[in-house]
Amino acid sequence: MATKSMATKTVEKPRTKAKPKVQRPPLYKVILLNDDFTPREFVVQVLKAVFRMNEDEAHRVMMTAHRRGACVIAVFTRDVAETKAKEATELGKSQGYPLFFTTEPEE
Repeated sequence: MATKSMATKTVEKPRTKAKPKVQRPPLYKVILLNDDFTPREFVVQVLKAVFRMNEDEAHRVMMTAHRRGACVIAVFTRDVAETKAKEATELGKSQGYPLFFTTEPEE
């Protein structure tokens, strides 16, 4: 009797490329800082124009900043947050008001 040698066949798995982990961009808060000179109505107009808030929402945010000294307006990616903060601050400056918006990373 002839014996057949059984060749073991190695199964090779194709290498899968490691998918890079896609990270969400870090988010930044836009913060309205209270001052004692910018008229409340003007702040509301800026919030409506730049941040697309309705009248009630803009008034509520303005009053929160007025009472607490600052209020987080919204959260965006860094570029958007900085652009909106700058645009809103410039609107105040253009009218001679010290209205100021700033940004900081969200924890």
